[in-house]
Parts: sequence; C-alpha cells; structure tokens
Amino acid sequence: MEPRLVGPGPYRATRLWNEIIELFRAGMPLRKHRCRFKSYERCFKASEAVDCLHELLGSNQNFGPEVTRDQTVKLLKKFLKNHVIEDIKGRWGKEDFEDDGHLYRFPPSSPLKSYPKKPLCGKEVIKFPDWNEPKAGHSQEHIPVKSVAMNSEMWYKRHSIAIGEVPACKLVFRRELTQTNIEEIWKSMTLARLQKVLGLDSLDEVLDTKLVNSKHIVQNVYNVNKQGIVTLEDKSKELPHWILSAMKCLANGPSCSDLKQPTYSGFERDVFKTIVDYFGQMKEPLLTFHFFDIFVSVLGLLQKPSKAVEALQISCLLLPPENRKRLQLLVRMMARISLNQDLPPLSETVRTRTLMVQAFSHCILCSKDEIDLDELLAAKLVSFLMDNYQEILSVPSALKSSIEDHVVHLQRVQIKYAAADSEAPLPPPSFCHQISTSEFEYQKATGSQEPLAALLEEIVMNKEISVKDKKKKLKQFQKSYPEVYRVRFPTPESEAMLFPEKMKQKPPILMWALKKPFQPFHRTRSFRM
Repeated sequence: MEPRLVGPGPYRATRLWNEIIELFRAGMPLRKHRCRFKSYERCFKASEAVDCLHELLGSNQNFGPEVTRDQTVKLLKKFLKNHVIEDIKGRWGKEDFEDDGHLYRFPPSSPLKSYPKKPLCGKEVIKFPDWNEPKAGHSQEHIPVKSVAMNSEMWYKRHSIAIGEVPACKLVFRRELTQTNIEEIWKSMTLARLQKVLGLDSLDEVLDTKLVNSKHIVQNVYNVNKQGIVTLEDKSKELPHWILSAMKCLANGPSCSDLKQPTYSGFERDVFKTIVDYFGQMKEPLLTFHFFDIFVSVLGLLQKPSKAVEALQISCLLLPPENRKRLQLLVRMMARISLNQDLPPLSETVRTRTLMVQAFSHCILCSKDEIDLDELLAAKLVSFLMDNYQEILSVPSALKSSIEDHVVHLQRVQIKYAAADSEAPLPPPSFCHQISTSEFEYQKATGSQEPLAALLEEIVMNKEISVKDKKKKLKQFQKSYPEVYRVRFPTPESEAMLFPEKMKQKPPILMWALKKPFQPFHRTRSFRM
C-alpha cells in the first residue's frame, strides 16, 4: 500500500489516523517469536514496531523526517490504548507500551475511526451594508444604485453616447460605511479568500464562522508596530515583563544586556525551563481550540509552500490579538534560538531545533478533545512556522489591498441613470470559479455581443426615427462596434435592403418636344433618266 497525501478538508486528523493504521498493518513484518519457553506465531517485538513505524512516518509526506523515535513510541502507546495492537495475551487499553523486547500482535481487525457527525454550524450569512434602509433625515438622493440585469432598452440608453445621445442621469452618494460595516466586509472577504486557497467548496466542516470575530481581524491588520507585532489595546493581556526579558535573553544569546546574567553553568537551561513552564500552564493553545480543524487542514498544503504560507497568513488573522502577539513573540524566539550558534546547548541529548518543537508544540496547537495524532500534527505545523515565521505572521498585503479597494469602491460617488431599475434585487455575493478557455471565450462573446446585437436590432426596427437619423446612428454604431455590425450586415446588399430606393418617376415627354419646328414645303427636282 502506497502512502498518499491527505489534503485539506474536514476530518483530516481522522483520515490520517486511519491511513497510518492501514500502512502500519500492511508494512509491519510478522514472524514467530519465543517467550518464556513458548512460541507465538505472527507477532513482533516492541522495538521492531518502533523501527517500522518510525521509518514509515519519516518517509510519509504527511509527517516527514522530523518525526522523532520518542514521538513514535507515544503513537504506539495510543495504538495499544485504542486496540490497534495488543500484547500476546490479548491485553490492551493502557498506554504502557515501551521500546523494549515485549511481544505484540495485531488483533483480527484494527478498528478504524469513523468520521464524526458534527452538528451543523449553520451557514452564517455575511451581512453586507444594507443600502435599502436610509438613515432618518437623509433624502432619497443619497440612496445607492443597485446592480441591475439590463435589457436591450436599458443597454441602449446606457450606451447611447456611442450613437450621439446622453440619457438623463444624476450623481448618487453612498451612505457612509460604519465601522461595523467595514469589519463585516473584512470578515466576509477574508473567509472567502481562505476558502479559495484551501480549495474547499465550503468552510462549514472545518470552521464555525460564527466564532470568527471580525474585530479581531481588523485589529490584527492595523494595530501593529514597526516590526509588525500586534499592539494590544488592553495592556492587562500583555506578557509579563519578566517573561519578555527571559525570551529576549535566550533569543539574543550571551550578548543580551537586558538581564544581568549570572555566571553559573546551566543558567540558560533554567531560563528556558521557566519559559516552557509559563506557556505550558495555559488553559488553551495559542491557535485556540476553535481553529484546530482549520490549521490541521492547512497542513495538507505543505507540499505547495506558497499556498500553505498564504493559508496560514489568513488563518492567523482570525486569532484573538493577544494570542497572535504571543505567537509572534514565541515563534520568533524559537527560530532565533535554533539559529544561535553562540548559545550553550539546552539539552545534552536533543538538538536545539527539535527541543524547540517538542517543548512548545502542545501550547501552540492541540485539540480540546484528545486526538491521537495531536503531537505529530502540531510538530509538523510548528516546524513550518519556524521556517517561515516572518512571512506567515505578517499581514498579507494582497488581501489587505483588495479589501481596502473594495471599501473605497463602496464609498465612491456613482452615476444613476434615469432608466435604471431601482427595484431590481441586489444579487448575493458570489465567489469566482476557474473555467476553461473555451468557456471563457464563449462567455466573452455572448456576454458582450448579445446586448449590443439587441441594441443594433432595436435601431434597425425603430420606425419612429427618420431615415436620415437612422442612417446616422447606424454609421456611428458601425464605427464603434464593427464586429457586431458585420454580423448583422455581412454584405453591402444586406445593408442596402434596409433602405430600398424608391423608383424615380421621370416627367412625361411632351409630344411637341419631339416634333421639329415647322418648315415650309420645298419642291424638289426629279431627275429622270
């Protein structure tokens, strides 16, 4: 059985759990073993299981080579607890698995997890600014213009400037957007972009959008200092000064002058333990329980780093500002410590980078309900965060520009034509979907040429204008839209048929005009032979 990449989507942790079980059962060698003078068929040693599963996880693109042997042992403990494996006497249910020579076997069928039936979060309809309810004291001149589906008559009046006429129109001012309106726009467009990057039809099964606070998004975007770190309005939620000093001390290494460092050996390890203990006592991870599924879903994009970075950028904007700031400071410290060659080693047996991942993964990402792959998934995400923290924890400039442009567009003065259907329903917001080239060309042709063709036909069939004016309008239309005109009148003959020439009646020829003037009779001579 070949491992496959489990992409973004609902229940990704469950799908990964089931795949690892299937791969482990298929790849674990089974043979005969002896224990206490007794032989056991089709079983394996605990150490052999660790070797096999560790190699399997390291070569699996969903987890990668950074999975440690200790993490593999912890996963096998969960396998034993969930009856994926059992000892040779059929016992299971406890996490007493150790990396030793004890014998284990597979039960007749290792139970795969069923996909949980989550209660529907309910699709929250993002409320856009309602232009149908003018404020008290405002005249109807300030109502906005709604989008309309134009018929040929409206198209004719909108484009009549091309044929020499300008319909009556007036300037219309949008109602001023409130801060709530702007926050709702930020929320709706941010979630729409996240859904597109993840490639999902809906976010409903990976995110309860009702729990997304639009104020948090706006604060995370605009309330930042020069380094891009969030500035909090509530100073009581800031990290304690002594923790900040300790983090700065380790991040900047022995050269840090913020603290008067003692000279005793092991000082850095004590400071590191203090930081680990502080973050470890938090009741909720920095990425919060609510957003666990969305961040696990993003892990399915790690094979496409640019998309994964953008998805994490947007997802981190959803966090409460105090969580985002702590995440920024913590991940920056972890990355700097990992690269600090002057810092004394913080562990005798574990590399510094691995130690950072093991120490802080649980306080960054974990599920409220115990998930068997929590630790591996968190380690994968934290490793990627450390490698790309400067970009991930910054504000996505493309998203910010697009939303700001949209807000400006809503506030811009519009032109309202007299023929505009003010009662046309406002279409709901929609999202873009990729289409084929042929479909694009078809939409391009039908979407622009059909209304123009209808306008041309209306000019042709209009009997209320004189022939002279009709010829003038047709000539101007031909100059503005030659392709549409050529379809309607492919030949000069077809154009001439529109204006058949009337037979000109020649004046009657008078008989007297044909007659020669009277001449006197002259006798002629005859010659006779």
